[in-house]
Amino acid sequence: MKGGMMQSVRRKPMSEINVVPYIDVMLVLLVIFMVTAPMLTQGVKVDLPETSADPIQAEKETESVVVSVDANGAYYLEVGDQGSDPMALGQVQEMVGRIMAERTNREVLVRGDQNVDYGTVVRLMSALQRAGATNVGLITEAEEINNAGG
Repeated sequence: MKGGMMQSVRRKPMSEINVVPYIDVMLVLLVIFMVTAPMLTQGVKVDLPETSADPIQAEKETESVVVSVDANGAYYLEVGDQGSDPMALGQVQEMVGRIMAERTNREVLVRGDQNVDYGTVVRLMSALQRAGATNVGLITEAEEINNAGG
């Protein structure tokens, strides 16, 4: 009976897990997240004025409240990573008042477009002070130094 039939060889079951497919999936997911993460940052397109002032080091332990004013005079409120739709000045004052009631040591920053009316930014800063923000700062971009002219 040896000639026509092959004897079946019994193999011992493998007790190891093949992790190579899991590593492949993990690397693909890593690449996907690395590509999409920069696209997830949302914000308001604001053309910031340029200055030559030194940057201020923000405190790491508290989240900043950023109020943006675009070129059309619309207000946007950003707390941490959370942005908002366009708001009226009264709504901004009310929301900042609630935030400042929770934690008074939060810094409030104003990011105003350089083409917005000066009075709009002043009214915003006044509303922020009425809401309880005692420390209001302005966000600008670093001025580009042009050495071509001499």
